[in-house]
Amino acid sequence: MDALAGFLGEFRHAIDEKGRLTLPARIREQLGPEFVVTKGLDACLFFYPAAEWASLEARLRALPLTQKDARAFVRLFFAGAAECRSDGQGRVLLPAALRQYAGLTKEGVVVGVSSRVEVWQPEAWDRYVADADATYAEIAERLGGL
Repeated sequence: MDALAGFLGEFRHAIDEKGRLTLPARIREQLGPEFVVTKGLDACLFFYPAAEWASLEARLRALPLTQKDARAFVRLFFAGAAECRSDGQGRVLLPAALRQYAGLTKEGVVVGVSSRVEVWQPEAWDRYVADADATYAEIAERLGGL
């Protein structure tokens, strides 16, 4: 990622019959040649560039093995992960289990979220945005403003 910005924007792209999603050129460039896709929160997928994944992996590795919630989260997070790369046409093959988890069939919404990319099922994204937009200012206030 360049010094000016992390991942930004919202893009809608078709998913072909083989389960491939085209990523916008800027997002592909920022993700790099190899990246990791895993189960995200809120029933979406998280895409991490290699360096960000390594940082996240180190933080998760530091969680206490003695805590049941930590073990459960780490298991599911890593078990659902897949190393990916885009092809010459900018498409990434989304593993079937991850497509099923996120409810992705014919289209995906690619969302830049600073250090990661999220991919959402379109109707789920639209619902999420509608719900969050209604309380956007309140959320900012609870988080301490900008």
